[in-house]
Amino acid sequence: MSEAELGCLDGRISPADDTYVPATDEGLLRGDGAFEVVRVYEGVPFALAEHLDRLERSAGNLRLPELARDALEAEAPALLAERGQAFDGLLRIVVTRGGRRLLLTEPPPPLLDRITLGYVTFAPSRILDGVKSLSYAGNMLASRIARERGFDEALLVTPHGRVLEGPTSSIFWVDEDGTLCTPPLEEHILASITRDRVMKLVDVEERPATPDDLAGASEAFLASTTREVQPVAAIEDVKLPAAPGERTAEAARALRAHIEESLQAIRV
Repeated sequence: MSEAELGCLDGRISPADDTYVPATDEGLLRGDGAFEVVRVYEGVPFALAEHLDRLERSAGNLRLPELARDALEAEAPALLAERGQAFDGLLRIVVTRGGRRLLLTEPPPPLLDRITLGYVTFAPSRILDGVKSLSYAGNMLASRIARERGFDEALLVTPHGRVLEGPTSSIFWVDEDGTLCTPPLEEHILASITRDRVMKLVDVEERPATPDDLAGASEAFLASTTREVQPVAAIEDVKLPAAPGERTAEAARALRAHIEESLQAIRV
């Protein structure tokens, strides 16, 4: 059983393929729910408390039934223990309007060493500011549109020309003066846990940006739970041949060292 992906629904562990919510749950019917994806390294979840903090905020903002955090704090370690110490992948946590708690283990997605980005116009819903909701169809469609255009991933930009983020990641870039920049949360982007970690580990300036600003970048990278720090090779037709550049490599090293230190503290 430890070799297969597992699921946990309201405390009951079973194979992931047999773990489900009823078709009448509005988490399925209307995308009315919240979720988190936690990176797991050799059976140990990274930043689980921070992910549960954000899940609580999302659930509260959506006016979901009270989040059973104590149950999640018990179920996540139990599920990962069943999965085994060799598990290296993802833990997905979902809470629904119907009051269900769903936890799933997943393999890590395949990642490219360097990635190309294409702009996709996207207007964030103000009412969902600060919410990591199940309503992710727009984000997933943006990725598909970018790939249809020949790029690896989308970079979301508002109708009035403000660069936001990737569909599931934060964008960082280095300007002509060598300053590492990222859009501010006031641009209605997700308060990414990895973004926050990077900003605490290396010098970063929050700055609104347009595609013209990024056209002058010397390097750029995406940051997320699954990607950690992923160098960008091109944004539209602007190539960044040095990827990974010096600042990207610095951020990658700092984040990797922080992850290793955090995991070691948990294992001890």
